[in-house]
Amino acid sequence: MDRAVPNRPGNIEAFRQVLNYHLCIDNFPERLEATMRKPRDYDAELKALEDKARELKARKVQQLGELVIATGADNLTADELAGALVALAETKDPAKREAWAKRGAAFFRSKSRRSAPASDRDAGGAPAQPGSALPPSGGAGAA
Repeated sequence: MDRAVPNRPGNIEAFRQVLNYHLCIDNFPERLEATMRKPRDYDAELKALEDKARELKARKVQQLGELVIATGADNLTADELAGALVALAETKDPAKREAWAKRGAAFFRSKSRRSAPASDRDAGGAPAQPGSALPPSGGAGAA
C-alpha cells in the first residue's frame, strides 16, 4: 500500500482544505454576492401578465366589433346576432363549416381588394376564383 489514502494521518492533502478553510470564509460574502441571483418579483410579473391578458382581451373585443360592422351585421339586433352566433357554434356539419370558411375568406379577399389602389384592382370587378363554387355575390353557403 504505497498509495496515498486521503484519510490517512500522514497525508497532508487530506488536511489542506481544513488548513485553508479560513481563507475561503474570509471572502465568502463577496463571492456570495457575485454568485447570487436577484430575487424574482412575482407580484410584478403577475401584474404584467394580467395587464397583457387584459390588453389582448380588449383587442379581441375591438376586432370582433370591427368584424360585425364590416360584415354589415351591426344592422341586426343583439338578440338576432347572438342567436345566429349560437347556431353557428352549435353546428357540427363539416360541409357547412367549410362553406362558411370559404365565404369568409372570399369576404376578406374582396375587402382587401376594395382597399387596394385602383391600379392594383382587376378590370372585371368580380373576383376571379377558379374552381370556386361561390358566386361573386357570396350567395352559396349561406345558412
